[in-house]
Amino acid sequence: MLELPTALTVPAARTVELSIRGMTCTACAARVEKKLTGIGPGVVAAVNFATEQATVTAPEAVPVRAMIAAVEDAGYAAAPIAPPTHLPSPLHLAPAGDQAAYLRRRLILALVFFVPLSDLSVSLSLFPGYRFTGWQWVLVALTAPVALWAAWPFHRAALRNLRHGTFSMDTLVSLGVIAACGWSVYAMFRLDRGSAGGVLPGLAHPAGGGIYLEVAAAVTTFLLAGRYYEARARGSAAGAMRKLAAAAAKDVCVLGADGHERRVPADQLRRGDIFVVRPGEKIAADGEVLSGESAVDRSMMTGEPVPVEVVAGDAVTGGTIALSGRLVVRAVQVGEHTQLAQLVALVGRAQADKAAIQRLADRVCGVFVPLVLAAAVLTLAGWLAAGAAAGQAFSASLAVLIIACPCALGLATPAALVAACGRGAQLGIFIKGHQALESSGLIDTVVFDKTGTVTSGRMTVTALAAAPGTEPAELLRRAAAVERASEHPVAAAICAAFQGAAAPDEPRPDVEAFRALPGLGAHGVVEGRQVVVGRERLLRDLGITIPSQLASQWAQWERVGQTAVLVGWDGRLRGALAVGDAVKPSAAAAVAGLRRLGLRPVLLTGDNEATARAVAAAVGIDEVIAGVLPAAKAAAVRDLQARGHRVAMVGDGVNDAPALAAADLGMAVVAGTDVAISAADLILLREDLRVVPDAIRLARAARATIRRNLAWAFGYNVAAVPLAALGFLSPLIAAAAMTLSSVLVVASSLRLRRFKPLGPGRSERGLDRAQARA
Repeated sequence: MLELPTALTVPAARTVELSIRGMTCTACAARVEKKLTGIGPGVVAAVNFATEQATVTAPEAVPVRAMIAAVEDAGYAAAPIAPPTHLPSPLHLAPAGDQAAYLRRRLILALVFFVPLSDLSVSLSLFPGYRFTGWQWVLVALTAPVALWAAWPFHRAALRNLRHGTFSMDTLVSLGVIAACGWSVYAMFRLDRGSAGGVLPGLAHPAGGGIYLEVAAAVTTFLLAGRYYEARARGSAAGAMRKLAAAAAKDVCVLGADGHERRVPADQLRRGDIFVVRPGEKIAADGEVLSGESAVDRSMMTGEPVPVEVVAGDAVTGGTIALSGRLVVRAVQVGEHTQLAQLVALVGRAQADKAAIQRLADRVCGVFVPLVLAAAVLTLAGWLAAGAAAGQAFSASLAVLIIACPCALGLATPAALVAACGRGAQLGIFIKGHQALESSGLIDTVVFDKTGTVTSGRMTVTALAAAPGTEPAELLRRAAAVERASEHPVAAAICAAFQGAAAPDEPRPDVEAFRALPGLGAHGVVEGRQVVVGRERLLRDLGITIPSQLASQWAQWERVGQTAVLVGWDGRLRGALAVGDAVKPSAAAAVAGLRRLGLRPVLLTGDNEATARAVAAAVGIDEVIAGVLPAAKAAAVRDLQARGHRVAMVGDGVNDAPALAAADLGMAVVAGTDVAISAADLILLREDLRVVPDAIRLARAARATIRRNLAWAFGYNVAAVPLAALGFLSPLIAAAAMTLSSVLVVASSLRLRRFKPLGPGRSERGLDRAQARA
């Protein structure tokens, strides 16, 4: 009998990241991607020209050396990006300065020779009487260093492509330079041989306007200038992410079991180790403060300039800076598992991602170069067939060859995403991928989770009412003295309120004869008085009467979801405290900002209707979905989508993760759980909820920039080639226009670095202007 397998075995897959060297345009990236994908079944590759990185998902059986061999077979070099031991380098890019310096040296030489060559060529063309014996050789001498040494990167890439039977933008450039120089030499030594004096005997008059030596130098100079600018701009756009990655501590002072301190490299720190942070030092890992107090500068992570005070029991984040006081910290997450490392790696993966429209652009670029070569040949043949002079036909063909390079198409999306990610990181907004950009423009509804998102997620004293003759400070002090002996969350909230309100030198009274009554409250002797803190039932059981004025006050609190805590001593009710989950101060401003963007806010919570309505009214939300079980939050989001809405979800907890995934745009606050962060498209690092409308505005601005870049790049290439073929563009103008198109795309993307958050004083008109500029 044949035994059938009970389950299909799915081959294990892994993701490998490769650094690709030698790519010069998106046609190169498309070719590498095709080679990698063709390794075998189950292999999926994405190659990003802007980040010079390939992300390959393949079965475990496919070795890395096979991937490297495929890249080399395409004519490029590759190396695996090793898993980080401490903190990943953002974007996995080699220092942008190396490439920029290489291009700068060649650009300087090209300029040194091109400027006199251009002046001399124009002068002698306009004023033939100034031509002297041997002036052609002077032009050749000025052109040779530019066409040979300065243009060598283009020739080298073209030769590499030729060996592998492929084409790229460099093929067009190299052919253009060689053709311009070759035609000029042919015109000088062949076409003018029969003229008076001849070229070789007297060198008096070559082919006149048929010499294109200055065009060859111009193409080389303009392209080098464009690539140098792109190299600097890409490095500048990624600068914020590089600074964020550089925020990690390089070494750490570990506290040994014997109490001795020793300084070791940060990558040697392990979970559970105890380390010391002195004022001015970076915190080396995510951890918990065991002792000490300090103000911590988190601006590198969150963009908030105000330091945060931390004490024993508080969590701290690696990469932030302790400004005052000595901290003793236990490492909870180290190396690549820290929040900083994961966020940097997350953005690196996002920038390696490709939107659907960019994948289309890459495919166009992959076939564009051979089509341009064919168009150049047809242009030459067409002009000659129409009876045009050889020089005129060659000029039109050369213009087609030069102007059609599709650089701008390849830079349209990556340049904008790199700039947006860098600016977002400065503001505490992390973009995980193109999904956020593609969804942001369609959003019309923003759903907020209540607990931990709109509210602080922890119990806080929200109101206090003292009976006549009782000082509020006295009421809070004695209630806190009793509750200090309790571990209940309500007790912790009362103690925290007293701690925040009391003067530093104010004495903290002790409690004697303390007794906790589960479900009712507690009582004890404070300053010689029997103090009772708890529910109405407890006070009535002890014979304490409740005045009607205070009774109506706490009844009102409880109607809106607050917990009323009554306090009495000497047989009388002295006052009441309202304890609840306080609304974040920035929530109302965030809701107002969303309304100015034309978005509808909705509050989603599992709490009762009264509590939800009270919180919604406090922040300015009209629509409330209350009493929703955690598992049903995603269903509530899908119900809104079924009614035709495009929904963004803002949440922080495990129970928010399905809703974040179901929403068209998921935004997780970083104080939330790892599950919520994994399910979201945007991660918000700041406690200030005003970052929510700013995140949507930044995503919209990046999306608009990408679309504008692609529209310009496609439109330029579609319009420029026919104009060049018809002879309306000279080769010199074509070279300048092609370079200018790439520079404009990069410059447009860099405008995202000037994106400004919506401050409380900025008007809706100012917001509209800001969006228009973005």
